[in-house]
Amino acid sequence: MRLLTGIQPSGDLHIGNYFGSIKPMIDAQDENEIFAFIANYHAMTTINDGEKLAHLTMQAATDFLALGMDTDKSTFWVQSDVKETLELYWILSSFTPTGLLERAHSYKDKVAHGFATNHSLFSYPVLMAADILLFSPDIIPVGKDQIQHVEIARDIAIKFNNRYGDILKIPTYKVDENVATVPGIDGQKMSKSYNNTINIFGEQKLQLKKIKKIITQDIALEKPKEYENCNVYNIAKLFLNEQECLDLQNRYKKGGEGHGHFKLYLADVIWEYYKPFRERKIYYQAHQDEVRDILHVGAIKAKEAAQEMIQKVRQATGIAY
Repeated sequence: MRLLTGIQPSGDLHIGNYFGSIKPMIDAQDENEIFAFIANYHAMTTINDGEKLAHLTMQAATDFLALGMDTDKSTFWVQSDVKETLELYWILSSFTPTGLLERAHSYKDKVAHGFATNHSLFSYPVLMAADILLFSPDIIPVGKDQIQHVEIARDIAIKFNNRYGDILKIPTYKVDENVATVPGIDGQKMSKSYNNTINIFGEQKLQLKKIKKIITQDIALEKPKEYENCNVYNIAKLFLNEQECLDLQNRYKKGGEGHGHFKLYLADVIWEYYKPFRERKIYYQAHQDEVRDILHVGAIKAKEAAQEMIQKVRQATGIAY
């Protein structure tokens, strides 16, 4: 089964990114055909600094390789290295009513938050449709906030197929209800927008400083504590096996320890969990040319897959003559 996902190069990854999307994708590599790209064209809707975008693109590639992206099993590339995406984007624009884009939740939300109302932001769903339809995936794993974008891609594909025949594969999305929603240090969903994240990589002291800011109840040291609604426990359990969870629960019930002790425990757990990933990141940071070579090979594989579809589209639309 072919799964497709895009990753915006948005800076430092946090554990919400990891458990919410990265780990499920990495785990799926053994039994599925993964197509994963760094969406640097999409990132241009919010990043206008060329040096910054180039840096973030390489950072994203380095981080994903460190976290387990296996390019022997998966196709991993940078969006801008497969120009067929832009060609299909333009063709699909002719089948996209402006009203459809005006109803896009993400567009209205960004405008409400002061983003400039430029064409790239407005037509973002069409480019996303091209990303999807070019590679004919069986499933697009998404969060609930991305469902509408896949539905827009479906609408565009149906309009195209009604005109030219069954060329584009109608995409199907999947929302994995079992994927963890990771609480941030304030108890809300972990998000950079809320400034409540715990980064995967970075200095140990800075990570500990952030963990110490996790909001907890004020309960006397000697008293038992509830673990079910504790932000520290609900983050920690993501890293623990069943027995380790039970052991931590018993520490909460027993009393004699404060939330500060549990925060120190969480810091140790997180630091140890990501140790092998940090080591791989150090390697790839020191071998950036190797990262570029990996992305280049991935782009060749992606381009080969894209050519089959774009040729059909060219023939159908008369672009090929």
